[in-house]
Amino acid sequence: MNKDAVDKFVAARVVREIARDLNATRERVFPLLCPVREYEWIEPWRCDLVYAASGVAEAGCVFRTDFPGDCGPEVWVVCRYEPPVRIEFVRVGPHRTVKMEIVLEELPGGRTRSLWRHELTGLDPEGNAWVAQYGNETHAREMGMCLDMLAHFLDTGRMLPLAEIPGASGVLRFDHR
Repeated sequence: MNKDAVDKFVAARVVREIARDLNATRERVFPLLCPVREYEWIEPWRCDLVYAASGVAEAGCVFRTDFPGDCGPEVWVVCRYEPPVRIEFVRVGPHRTVKMEIVLEELPGGRTRSLWRHELTGLDPEGNAWVAQYGNETHAREMGMCLDMLAHFLDTGRMLPLAEIPGASGVLRFDHR
């Protein structure tokens, strides 16, 4: 890309949020928000762990993903790690960045409200096009299915197969099938 193209480029940014109450304490939920532990509850999850001194999520943890149908390969960094309250990731790929914040609020009766915030920024025209098409409805559908999987795992101790989620096939961008 030449200097004139860079000077004229204006990045698109959108913020998408979703919340879900879970039937588990923050102490049970938080450890599952980890690139290694997600293999337990997200059927199509795949990543390459690059660095984690502890072997699981921690401040400075680095891993890579490359989900078909998404915006290309990405490097994820855990940039904030406050167990059992908050974890934040920054994802950087060739066409976009995503800052992902997950906050867990304690509710009465051993329950947790999970708040998920995604800030997506295009890095080039292709990234801007991706950001523009990623609307509230798409985010709610994709994250809703993820949160269904998390809630099911917390309730049953078992992974919820994609085949048992109505309309899941082809919706989750990290579905490797």
